[in-house]
Amino acid sequence: MNNFIFSRKNIQITHGNGVHLYDTDGTEYLDLGASYACVPAGHNHPHVLSEIQNQLEKITYIQGSYPISIRDDFYNKLVEISPGDVQNIWLSNSGTEANEAAIKFARHATQRSQIISTKQAFHGRTMGSLSATWKPTYKKGFEPLIPEVDFVTFGDVESLTDSISENTAAVIVEPIQGEGGVNLPPPNYLQEVRKITEEVGAAMILDEIQTGLGRTGSFWNCNHTNVVPDILTSAKGLANGLPIGVTLCKDWIAENPGNHGSTFSGGPVVCAAGNATIDVILNENLPENASKIGSYLLKELKETIGTRTRDIRGSGLLIGIEVKRGSGSILGNLARDHGILALPAGKTVVRILPPLTLDRSHADDFISAMDSLPEDIL
Repeated sequence: MNNFIFSRKNIQITHGNGVHLYDTDGTEYLDLGASYACVPAGHNHPHVLSEIQNQLEKITYIQGSYPISIRDDFYNKLVEISPGDVQNIWLSNSGTEANEAAIKFARHATQRSQIISTKQAFHGRTMGSLSATWKPTYKKGFEPLIPEVDFVTFGDVESLTDSISENTAAVIVEPIQGEGGVNLPPPNYLQEVRKITEEVGAAMILDEIQTGLGRTGSFWNCNHTNVVPDILTSAKGLANGLPIGVTLCKDWIAENPGNHGSTFSGGPVVCAAGNATIDVILNENLPENASKIGSYLLKELKETIGTRTRDIRGSGLLIGIEVKRGSGSILGNLARDHGILALPAGKTVVRILPPLTLDRSHADDFISAMDSLPEDIL
């Protein structure tokens, strides 16, 4: 049976190591996508692999209602790194599940129904999180989705003020929109969202699935702004490639979350991977590296190809290069002629989301490759 959902690439990967992937022909690729930020510690990090293997020899699965030390250790680590008092933890298996839980928890805790999201947002593909996702092509054929989800302009405080009401359960927002084009909000936008939601008693849900885990120079992007949301979601790279999602909540949400559940919530092997990944991110100072290499990349890309593109923007190692024609030809050229794998973010943005272990020599390879691209595809 053929895979009928994912479009297949013409590269068959066999293994990975650090920031590199290798195909069946032995070709080495610089991985600047990290499978959508899922391996912040790099492929096959020895500490992560060792902790996974150790746990596999003990028990692969036990349902979440049974206490187990590896899960308790993971809970404690998440509490230690959580922003402010967002310290109640719900574990799941993906980012879309983390956001699905966040929406459910907010509705139940507030006993309200309206959810406000932003235009160009991406929050997942299950029915609730899909309802809060902007792109119409993701929704086509699945309507009707959940009711009373409204969209406001990202970065526009007045748009939010006009839409929010006493019936608003939550405002869900990404600190930086990833899938939507690597869009950065104006300064103080998140602070204003925090203020407005507090005024009406709505929950602020911060989707840090792409911006968290050190990617923008601090463990959470919200640390840059001193904003503490009511709910924070994380996933993707939290277990360095194993399926995971986490919904972190303040007490007032956790006290009345409703009846929610998940069979595989907090599996021991995934928790072992999560523990090890957090250790690597902190012990190897990966947020600092993301800030340093990301700043270098932004500066050099702007100086080298800035006049040939529409815009180059980002924070840390989340960078978008908006080109004048389309991202598809550029991604193909990078892979075929330079051994570099990157990602799209819409039709005209090349997105850079590498492992946080990327070093300056890797950055220089990418800058050189972008500089050598033919003018007619930039």
